[in-house]
Amino acid sequence: MFIFAEKKTKLMNKQITHKGAKIAYTITGKGEVLVLLHGFLEDLSMWDEFSVNLSATNKVIAVDLPGFGKSGMISNNHSMSLMADVVFNVLQTEEVSKCTIIGHSMGGYVALAFANMYQTRLNSIVLFHSQAAEDDAETKNNRDRTIKIVENNHGNFISSFIPLLFTDKNAVKFKKVIDNIVERAMLTKNEAIIAALAGMRDREDHLPLLSQLDIPVLFIAGKQDSRIPLNKIIKQIELPKISESLILDNVGHMGFIEANELTYNAIIRFVNR
Repeated sequence: MFIFAEKKTKLMNKQITHKGAKIAYTITGKGEVLVLLHGFLEDLSMWDEFSVNLSATNKVIAVDLPGFGKSGMISNNHSMSLMADVVFNVLQTEEVSKCTIIGHSMGGYVALAFANMYQTRLNSIVLFHSQAAEDDAETKNNRDRTIKIVENNHGNFISSFIPLLFTDKNAVKFKKVIDNIVERAMLTKNEAIIAALAGMRDREDHLPLLSQLDIPVLFIAGKQDSRIPLNKIIKQIELPKISESLILDNVGHMGFIEANELTYNAIIRFVNR
């Protein structure tokens, strides 16, 4: 794992209350604001290295989305627009007028929901192993089946799901990292996992939004991503008015771990161009 920062940068832990729930986030650095949104079964700690290194040139805010990490539950269905409003509340609290949102997987869905509601507050978006289409019928059914699995035994689900986000080779290479992700994910309550699954299942189709956006979009995708196939991403890259992409070989769904220097460098070039 890379460490570029010459001195240890402290991540300031903060929180707000949104609709009666505690929402946790970290903030560090100065400059144009980058907002980091984690994916499903993750929390803001996944961004710690990125937060530290990006803070050399930017103010960086990483948010625990509702139900994950140290953030509380808000609803039995955490829609992407609900999560986007949480992010908006954080930005309002920090008096941030414009930012770039970098969203991994589910965090990318939240970034698009935010763009749909608050595009004038955005400089750009990074869709990190994420995409704009709604779930098709088969995927919706799979979400419902997964909800039933989580209701019965969320521990088995977590321990089997997370390693599959990596290529086979990287699942071996990053076993200690995966074990840590699994350990943290095990702390997530059943109802939070189910609320996120329901929110992803019911999210809007934002393909039309991609075509209408007046801000740059960076797609980061893995050729071996089993969750979001590359062919789906390729069709979307041409939609935005200003679009860039980084396609990674031998990478699954977790490029910030599997190819962290490449993805970091792509992000820093994109946001500071």
